[in-house]
Amino acid sequence: MADGKWRRAGATLIRVIAVWAASALTLLALAGILPDFRLQSDDGDTITRTAFTAAWGAGAFGLLSALVWPVLVRALLIVPALVLGALVFFLNGSLLLIALRLIPDGRGDAAPETAVVVAAVMSAVASATSTAFAVRDDDAYRRRLSRLAYRRRRGRPADQGGPGREGPPGTVFIQLDGVGHDALVAAAAAGLMPTVAGWLADSSGHRLTPWRTDWSSQTGASQLAILHGSNHDVPAFRWYEKETRTVMVSSRPASALEMQRRAIERTRDGGLLTIDGASRGNLFSGGAGQLALVLSMAARRGKGSRSRAGYFAYFSDPANATRTALSFVAEVVREIGQSTRARARKVTPRVKRGGLYPFIRAFATVVERDVVVAAVLGDLFAGRTAVYADLVAYDEVAHHSGPHSRDAEKVLERLDRSLALIAKIADRTPRAYRIVLLSDHGQSPGETFAGKYGLTLKDLVRAGSGLPVPRRAQRTRSASEARDAVRIALHRPVEGGVDEQAAKLSDPIVLASGNLGLISFPDIGGRASREQIDRRHPALLSTLANHPGIGFLLVRSEEHGSVVLGPGGAEVPIAELSDEEGPLAVFGAGAADAVRRTDTFPHVADIMVNSMYDPGTGTVHAFEEQIGSHGGLGGEQSRPFLLWPRGLTDPLDIMAAESAESAESAESAESAESAEPGESVSAPVPPGGGLVGAEAVHRVLTRWLQESSGPQVPVRAEGFAGAGPVDEPFPPGVPGAGPTAARTAQAIQPLPPPNRQDPAPDATGTTA
Repeated sequence: MADGKWRRAGATLIRVIAVWAASALTLLALAGILPDFRLQSDDGDTITRTAFTAAWGAGAFGLLSALVWPVLVRALLIVPALVLGALVFFLNGSLLLIALRLIPDGRGDAAPETAVVVAAVMSAVASATSTAFAVRDDDAYRRRLSRLAYRRRRGRPADQGGPGREGPPGTVFIQLDGVGHDALVAAAAAGLMPTVAGWLADSSGHRLTPWRTDWSSQTGASQLAILHGSNHDVPAFRWYEKETRTVMVSSRPASALEMQRRAIERTRDGGLLTIDGASRGNLFSGGAGQLALVLSMAARRGKGSRSRAGYFAYFSDPANATRTALSFVAEVVREIGQSTRARARKVTPRVKRGGLYPFIRAFATVVERDVVVAAVLGDLFAGRTAVYADLVAYDEVAHHSGPHSRDAEKVLERLDRSLALIAKIADRTPRAYRIVLLSDHGQSPGETFAGKYGLTLKDLVRAGSGLPVPRRAQRTRSASEARDAVRIALHRPVEGGVDEQAAKLSDPIVLASGNLGLISFPDIGGRASREQIDRRHPALLSTLANHPGIGFLLVRSEEHGSVVLGPGGAEVPIAELSDEEGPLAVFGAGAADAVRRTDTFPHVADIMVNSMYDPGTGTVHAFEEQIGSHGGLGGEQSRPFLLWPRGLTDPLDIMAAESAESAESAESAESAESAEPGESVSAPVPPGGGLVGAEAVHRVLTRWLQESSGPQVPVRAEGFAGAGPVDEPFPPGVPGAGPTAARTAQAIQPLPPPNRQDPAPDATGTTA
């Protein structure tokens, strides 16, 4: 026992000396390269004296970084996150200048701008050296993680795992935003994602299946349902609400919080992560007690609602801050180079990528990725039961470069390295973890509507309404979660777009959500009918329906209820809508049901417009400035994926069991006209089986949490379940909230074990 302690102490001492020596050598090298940096007196010194000076300076800098840096970061909590990232270099440089002043006889000196460079290089070298030694010493690495896990788990329940990987496993849900099923399979087969390929190739590893989105194939609708069980009344990324004359925007904090509140009120369910959960980089909290970079929480004030806390936890390590800052600069340069090459080669389709976009892309692909991954690793160390994290890098790049572009493929390669890191750490934590990989939607390629036809959807609507149209087509602002996240990080308000207010109350409001358009008439109370629209603008509906860039329209009719209009005078009542024929035939299975469901939403637009879709090329026309888009029906955007460990029940078995239970419930409740208040809401299971709609994915993930850790997720509460930890009061503004409100819930009862045998995977790991 004593010998083991001495060996560990000796190994630690060796690592400290190695890092110190590497830092000192770095100082010596930089002193010889940089003209404004010296480690000698004015009269010159011997090599031994200079080396001693470098060692002194390196030690002083390392000590100051360890002691002073965390205090500086804590003192700068009020500084916007991205500003803090920019201050990294200057803070590090200031610490180095102080360290040089501590060298005896004034032998250390550097110009301020040189000190910034020297400090950045030293932090990077020290971090690389320390990491290399820790990883090479596997036992030391394990002990370090175990000690960190123990410190973070003190005071937590003892039944959530411990030394020896005992207890029920935790679950990590990683959402690759915008990565479709086909894109993932292609990337794995091409060697771009070796970690994912390994999971698919391993017979005891993971299984892969696609699932089908709702009509609104975008993060706001999908993630809300995945985390909170319902996306009812979320018709698009943006939509207009007549009663309040406001535009709801999924990436606006106030709107995200309201969407979350409505989902909780409808389901009476706090969320997927209510029990010992963590939400990282998401639009919604999922009911988690641990939050970082959660958009809906950015609209709240008070303890526990700081969505930006993850930035400061990450940047408190100067090595992290330096590495991310350097990667940020490199990514900005990379984007400028890639966009320049695209223009020089006249690549089509193409959208403008200038202005602030290189910085927005770097934020999504570097800063947000690094902070979210670091937060997930912290959750693994802490042994949390359920973690849900969203990595948005691919989605942002694919919007502007295309979902099948080389730019997007490079992002997939880097995301795979992040997955490999998470998997490696998960193998070394005291608690075992199951990693579930999923996406919220895919992306469909295609030239923009304005690029193809020379006018925007708003221009077309105004022309069909007999209103003045600008002589030059104006760009329609692109929906960008990353752009809005940057504004939040900079303490700037998130705007909803240029079309929020009509010039006159009688003018139509036109909003875009990828290749889905929404047209509303603010001066018509309630949902405008086809007859009302025809009386006011006789040519509008026919102009839209017969345009070659538009696939179909949804509008309410006083005579037939809602109808779908298509080219050539096609008109199909909603009840007779079919996937096999009519305007929706090219959009594939499930399109008719998706349109019918959206038609029931209280805030569906007066006219819902879906762009054309070419099944031969898989292309659509986005109504925004995006050559990779999602938001409506058509192609890969509606086909995300779910990748899960084989030890968990197959989603098809869960859906089949749920369908059987629903049939039994329907028989026993035939006389009931509607569900009782407070009853859990769930979408019907389609007769053909499979995963249809994000609400179905929520039910699958809920079942998996229950399988992993026993009854975990409350699905029906006595009174109401809010969004937060079980032992905390309801969040402000939630019906039923009060100082004594308690969260009591029934746990999910286990489903019977599946009888179906797992089919063998094919070459890609996909099962039938």
